[in-house]
Amino acid sequence: MQHHKLEYRVVTDGLIFPEGPIAMADGSVLVVEIKGGRLIRVRPDGAKEVVAELGGGPNGAAIGPDGACYVAQNGGFHWLQEDIFGVQGYNRPHGRAHNYAGGSIQRVDLATGAVTTLYTECDGIAINGPNDIVFDASGDMWFTDHGKTYDGVMDQGALYHAAADGSWIRRAVFPMVTPNGCGLSPDERTLYASETETGRLWQWPITGRGEVGKVAWPSPNGGTMLGQATGYQRFDSMALEANGNICVATLVTGGITVFSPAGEKLEYWEGPEPYCTNICFGGPDLRTAYITVSGHGLLIAVDWPRPGLPLLHQR
Repeated sequence: MQHHKLEYRVVTDGLIFPEGPIAMADGSVLVVEIKGGRLIRVRPDGAKEVVAELGGGPNGAAIGPDGACYVAQNGGFHWLQEDIFGVQGYNRPHGRAHNYAGGSIQRVDLATGAVTTLYTECDGIAINGPNDIVFDASGDMWFTDHGKTYDGVMDQGALYHAAADGSWIRRAVFPMVTPNGCGLSPDERTLYASETETGRLWQWPITGRGEVGKVAWPSPNGGTMLGQATGYQRFDSMALEANGNICVATLVTGGITVFSPAGEKLEYWEGPEPYCTNICFGGPDLRTAYITVSGHGLLIAVDWPRPGLPLLHQR
């Protein structure tokens, strides 16, 4: 595995624990602020505009087939603020918010900022902490439910498949240990998901709407483990390269771990702080990686060595 340090430029600062970047065709980047509870548009010159007030803890986002922004809303974290890493009031999530009222999937009209809640449960089971979201060619969304940690209890997580209009949802994978990022292979035959606390990357063949092929025990979730972190690292969200490589945002040292579709650990790109949380690709050739550096409240841009995978509904 090759080890590199990210050479980056700061697009903007002052974000309140940003995640879920989406590179838009006009050169702007949408991000959610988990602590700020907002959807923000960052212009190429770094200017910030509030698109919508979301409340709770918006954790991930994706553009749907109708051009709206769909948000994985975790319901909120409790926060610690510490003077570390050269930052006064460095933000760190710690367990469930005291005013937590449940997780959901939200839809945001980008023209008006209107927010609609689509899903709060599946077959009567509450969705605890949606974290990341990706759309397939049919216009349905896959999303992770990270679960919640509180009072010495950790809820188990899951992977869901759902319609964009709020009419259908199915739990495809359960249980998981803090699933975070999710992504689709270029041919959409394989579903990927990363787990934060285990530092593992899993894969499943997609066999139907809301259905994946599963292997038998001792796999804890029916998936095949594609790779894992080096040493004590935790995984966050992900993005795919056009060639099928999986780029997983990595916590603790902070950076991006790149896996091949066969599971080979190709590269580790070390970032500026432990909370390198999300990555997306943009620019005219999709060779600009936008990465959220959440504890410092930064959105950074990196010239990436290979193009990212185009997302079908992004515009």
